[in-house]
Amino acid sequence: MPVCGFTLVELLVVIAIITLLISISIPALGKARTVASQVKCAHNLKQISLAMNLYADSYNETYPCAQDPLPKGYWLWMGRGFRPFLVPFLGGNIDANHPSVLLCPQDKISLEKYGSTSYGYSMAFYHTPEQIDSMTSTADTYSNPQQSIPQKIQNVSRPSGKIIIGEWLSNHYRLKDADPAWWGWTGQRNFLFADNSIAFIKATDIREANDKLPDINLTTHGIKGIDWPR
Repeated sequence: MPVCGFTLVELLVVIAIITLLISISIPALGKARTVASQVKCAHNLKQISLAMNLYADSYNETYPCAQDPLPKGYWLWMGRGFRPFLVPFLGGNIDANHPSVLLCPQDKISLEKYGSTSYGYSMAFYHTPEQIDSMTSTADTYSNPQQSIPQKIQNVSRPSGKIIIGEWLSNHYRLKDADPAWWGWTGQRNFLFADNSIAFIKATDIREANDKLPDINLTTHGIKGIDWPR
């Protein structure tokens, strides 16, 4: 009775097919993981949106605003600035060691550099439109801070067009060069709008701000202005 088996050529063909399938599936799996992280990041922003609304409900429809100077100015847009205002409404023990929804799952840089907070809070929500329009340089947001002034929900002219909080870094659209964050025209980030909607937007699709960049801190006309669409 003859013995059936594979020839060397047949084995090589099978190995080649398996190798091809693996080479096709690995990038697909990597892309799936990236998409899953992007969705989780958007979910983080949804939770932050709920906390922001609860804060506003508790403080006469007013957005978080520092009434006393922070150690280095009125820089609430940095995670370490706005975090204390929202933590009571997020629940749990949230801090730099336990960032919870304040850290994007793909963000490795913010763990040490930005106090484990991946998201920034637009200065337009705690400065008047006139103050924002007087700031024409990114340096004005951190080296020349102005007195913060509480802004109310009713002051937002276009809630569907004004970004309130967004990813600082392009965590789901990796860049070859250094990430300029909101101070450059590269990358793509999750953004939360004042109407509670969330969108994954390219920097090039955001309107030019007063510092000539896609900087949601310095949106022209501040809280009354529009960041997106262009």
